[in-house]
Parts: sequence; structure tokens; C-alpha cells
Amino acid sequence: MGNEAIAGRTVFSSGTRAFSVGDMLAAAHFRGELAEPWPSFQRAVAAEARADENGQEADDAAIDGAVERFRYQYDLITAEETERWVQERGLTLGDFGAYFVRHYWGETESGELPEGAVDYLAAPDALRDLFMIDLILSGELERMTARASWRVAARAAAPGEIDAQLLETEAASFRERHGLTATEESVWSGKMDREAAWLREQIELEATYERDCDTLLTDEARGREISALRLPLTNFEVETIEFDSLDAAREGFLCVRQDGMSMEGVATEGRYPYRHTEVLLEDVPEDLQQKFLSVIPGEVLDPITHGEGFHLCRILHKAEPQLDDPLVKTRAENRILDRHFDELTAEHLQWPRSLAPGAATE
Repeated sequence: MGNEAIAGRTVFSSGTRAFSVGDMLAAAHFRGELAEPWPSFQRAVAAEARADENGQEADDAAIDGAVERFRYQYDLITAEETERWVQERGLTLGDFGAYFVRHYWGETESGELPEGAVDYLAAPDALRDLFMIDLILSGELERMTARASWRVAARAAAPGEIDAQLLETEAASFRERHGLTATEESVWSGKMDREAAWLREQIELEATYERDCDTLLTDEARGREISALRLPLTNFEVETIEFDSLDAAREGFLCVRQDGMSMEGVATEGRYPYRHTEVLLEDVPEDLQQKFLSVIPGEVLDPITHGEGFHLCRILHKAEPQLDDPLVKTRAENRILDRHFDELTAEHLQWPRSLAPGAATE
């Protein structure tokens, strides 16, 4: 399937209107969601080109590992399932393999934006087509589609007039995101191969979505959500050291427990990665949640297997969720919005079977 066919592939419908992959990319760019992935993609492309010029060889084992993690994430047990997943998204196995090679070099050869880096709208079609493939395989297009679907569903549920001031606020936000004046809006949409009516629609969609969010996200609603999720949203302040072997983790454990060394000191002395973070109970692996709950602040947990290495964790503090905790507040808001917009999308949108939320191939 050609790239034009991929861009035209329907991802969801609302009534008689179908929304395509190309529509998702255009809407995401309107919302400013290409600001991070586009430069990252250009760095990866440039890194791969440098590697080719210098005759460097990729680490096949590292690439195979990335492929295996991808297949595990999407529950693709067999090669046939993987090929079908790829084909359902209009891609080829060549696209699939090239993506992992490109991102191997992107992760290995980090750095500044390459010379010749261009704005998304000024990029040649071939580069933008390759970027589209990256968005599909990275899962970013799926996230962009989810955000777009919420806005389309919200508008379908409330098709009436929108307050003029709210529309102007969203139009001003759009211009600020893209560094435009009011007279440059039509030029911008023209570069997107979109009509002025499309731009007005995007502003209406965003205004409707923001209106819904303002209505839903009250302090009272946040408080109710936090109260209902008091245990999962328990907050832990944690120090973590990453070790490459169990023996090293056990030695670190003894240094902290018996010798009184600090976690950061152990990490610095052994040159091991150290992190001081906050985590909610619901983000802790299920088999460790009870340990986190029962530990006395200040205690060090026994070494924990993590991937091919081991983690040593010290719980510094634990607290019940509070509305003024930014992490807890964000998580409560996300749950409120997820519940509301999931209901709207179920009522107002139709999805291809393989791409429906919750499908096995998601």
C-alpha cells in the first residue's frame, strides 16, 4: 500500500463522515503535538545517514531486542500475527524493520538537530511520509487519534453555537503556538493542503473540548475522584539504584542497611544509575504493592528484579493522596476525562474493528 493510501486510511467515523490518518496528522499539528516527535525523528534520520556514510554496523542483538519488546507490548506471539498487525495499518515488513534500525541509530547517536533540519510544513513529501510511518509504529499516532476522537465526539454531542469569546481564545492560542498573525492563518492552512473551513473546524473542536474540560474538572469532582481512589493514589517518595547483577544489588543493600551509607553514596561510589522520584501505588507492579504499603519509611526493600538487572529501592515517605499534590491531581483529572470522553466516543464514533479502543491489536 502506498503512502497516500496510508494517509487516506480511515481511523474512525462520526455519522457519515470518515476521519483518516492524514486528518489525524493535520489535527495533531494544529494542536502543536508534532513539536517533540518531529525533531526527534529528524535526529534519528540524520544519525542513520551518518552511520551509513561511516560504514558503521548496527547491533543486531539490540535491534532484535527492541522488536521483541514491541511484539510483547502488542501481544504479537507469532510472525504471522506481527505481519497481519503491520498490514492492517497499511505498512510493509520492510517499513517495520527499517523503523527499528532507524531508531537504534537515533538512540545511539543522540545530539543536536542536524544541519538542513526543516520545519514539518517545509519538509519534502518523502520525509513526511517516513515520519508518518514512525508515528504509526511508535504508537504516537494512536495517542494523537485518541485525543482527536475526544474532540470530535464532544462536538458531535454538542453541535450548537459556541461562545464567540471562547472561539477567539482558541484561535489566539493556535496563532501563538505556531507564531502566526491573524492574516497568516490561511497561508498556514494552505501549506497543510487544508481549506480555511478546516481550520475553523479545528478551532471549534478545541473550544468545545476545553469547555467540556472546564465543566468537568471542578475541585468537587477532583475531591470525589481522589476519595474513591485513596489507596491506588497513595504517594511514595522513593530512592532507586539500578544494578546490573544480583550480587552487586545485595552488596549495595548491605552497605545501606548495615553500614549506614546513603543510597546516593552507594550509587556514586559504584557508578550505578540513581533516581529520587515520586510514584503512585497504582504505578507499582502488583507483586510489589503490598511491600510498598507495609514498609516503614526509611527502610530498604530487598533487591527487585527489573528487566535484565536489579533495583534497590528505599521508601523515604508515603502519604495519602491530597488535592494539592500535582501528581495526584493530574491522575484524578485524567480519570475523570477518560471516563467522560470514553462514553462520548462510544456513543458518537465508529471504529474499524482492528483499531477500536480495546481491540487485541491495540
